[in-house]
Amino acid sequence: MRNLPGLLDTLEPHGTLVERHLWLINLFAWIRGDGESVTAALARIHLLLEAVEKRPELRSRLTAWWLALTQSLDGAILLADFGFSTRNAFISEFAERLRQKILPGTPETLDATELFSLVLPRGFDAQWLGAVDDATLSRITALLGPESPADPARQSGELTPWQLTVLEAITICTSQVRAAGFASELRSRMSTEAREVAPFHALVSDFEGVRHAFIAQASTSTGNDEALQAALQLFRERLEACRAAAASVYTHLNEHGISVSLVFRIRQLRERILRIRALLDCLTSANTSASTTRLLAHLVVVGQERRSLRSLVSSNSSMLAAKVTERSSEVGEHYITRNVGEYTSMLRKAAGGGALTAITTLLKFAIMGLALSAFWNGFWSGIVYAGSFVVIQLMRYTLATKQPAMTAPAMAAKLKDLTDPTALDAFVDEVTHLVRSQVAAVFGNVGVVFPVVLLISGAMLLATGNPMIDAKEATYVLHSLTLLGPTLLFAAFTGVLLFVSSLIAGWAENWFVLHRLDSAMRYNPRFTQVLGAARSTRWAQFMRNNISGFASNISLGFMLGLIPAFAAFFGLGMEVRHVTLSAGQLAAACATLGWDVVHEPALWWCVVALPLIGALNLGVSFYLAFRLALRAHNVGEMDRGRIRQAIWRRMVEQPMGFLWPTRSAIATTPPAKEE
Repeated sequence: MRNLPGLLDTLEPHGTLVERHLWLINLFAWIRGDGESVTAALARIHLLLEAVEKRPELRSRLTAWWLALTQSLDGAILLADFGFSTRNAFISEFAERLRQKILPGTPETLDATELFSLVLPRGFDAQWLGAVDDATLSRITALLGPESPADPARQSGELTPWQLTVLEAITICTSQVRAAGFASELRSRMSTEAREVAPFHALVSDFEGVRHAFIAQASTSTGNDEALQAALQLFRERLEACRAAAASVYTHLNEHGISVSLVFRIRQLRERILRIRALLDCLTSANTSASTTRLLAHLVVVGQERRSLRSLVSSNSSMLAAKVTERSSEVGEHYITRNVGEYTSMLRKAAGGGALTAITTLLKFAIMGLALSAFWNGFWSGIVYAGSFVVIQLMRYTLATKQPAMTAPAMAAKLKDLTDPTALDAFVDEVTHLVRSQVAAVFGNVGVVFPVVLLISGAMLLATGNPMIDAKEATYVLHSLTLLGPTLLFAAFTGVLLFVSSLIAGWAENWFVLHRLDSAMRYNPRFTQVLGAARSTRWAQFMRNNISGFASNISLGFMLGLIPAFAAFFGLGMEVRHVTLSAGQLAAACATLGWDVVHEPALWWCVVALPLIGALNLGVSFYLAFRLALRAHNVGEMDRGRIRQAIWRRMVEQPMGFLWPTRSAIATTPPAKEE
């Protein structure tokens, strides 16, 4: 880091463009220091001011350098556009941010926004800029001269270049807000009231009234402050009406599906309105110097966000996450049992799912017997898994591991308001119901898949003389499922896949609703001519009810089949461990090896592993879905200690409630949406 005397000696107002920009970068790097404290940065500013104030010739050079710098750059573009995306599409914006993170910038530029990023590249810059006091700002204004951006003075009734720059920046922002308001994607989704008020029509003319009033005030010795304040009030009210009109789009999106690109455009419009308000303060507030500094600090912050990939994904997917969890919550209610009738119904549905999974096990081993290449083995395995899961869905049966990712959002919805005295008890009730439901589903799946696979293998042995798998394959099953291997790691990984499938399900249903495909299937002439009106209506309702389940089951099936194949290609050796499928495979191995296998320790290591596989399948997917649901519902400040104590107290007082419905269970529940 260069010292201050050496830095000031290199100040050359008539140097090249690159030299001026490099000096500015070095100056701010010296002020910033190592970013150790705001106090140290402010102390350096005072040292700089004292050094310049003591040397008149240095002050003249600094003023000339500042004039040359401001004349070579378009400050209006910086003030109006910095921090905003030039692209409306999420993917293209993501690619642009990635490019900015990878490729370095250059000070040889006429783009003020690019130079600003090089001069103030760190979040710490916003901290020390925001801490500069009014007295220091006045000294800076005096040093830089009448062309300073912080100087509100008007000369000879004319606006200063800084004021003209701010007005131009507001003009740019106003035009962009007006154009965004007229975009068909937004306008068609605005409320009827917003379209009737039409605030975007008069936005530009209202700002022209502000401009004329501001210029008129500057051109007279006395000024007409009342006219300016009236024009400002009208313009600010128009801006608020534009913001409200844009916000009305959210109501449509909540009802008809979320579009990430649309949310991105709405937020850009809102941020531009806020930028206009900040720019107005730089012109008309009582302390324009402080307003200007606040704006610069804000630009530093948005510059950091503008380069952040995480910020882009987080800010523009929050509503989609909320919609995904909301739709999963509706489905999740189907998996929660609250009374004896629902509990026994869950056991029956899980038993049906287990029986069908036995057939899945048979088909899986049949594909393995074909000795296909890794990809095709994974592909056809994915076909078998997906087809099996879809059949389970259509027959209204249950697969235990599908529950957690769906039930977590339903539980998180109970935590929206913990200030309600009954909210905590309601949440603990849901925990009890959920654990009980998942225990029933696992018992139903595993308790049926194991004997059914044994029966199928025995029938095959009697009919063909060969069991489902040979002894070599059976030995491999015992080796792969043992607790002594990486089985638990693979089970946790499978829990992640279960969670991902729930996200795909929520996204697919949101996409289906957003594009109104159910309405298209019901009323499109091409469908009604082929299927008839009544059949088209039935198909539309069928797809609306089942699109989420189809997306979840098909995606999960292909992930279970193909991901191990792709992992093997990259040498990762990652496999999947699904508790119901693993139980079926173990049953096939036992059927082949016969009764003597009970004397093998390898069998019992696999038996011990099964409940742990189930726990990790359920626990990991539930944890990830629950975290997402909490974020989507903005549940961040709950008392976790109270919740843990309440759950522990329920386990001590009513332990059987986690395994079997108690008398206090709710007798009746509203009908839930089928999967």
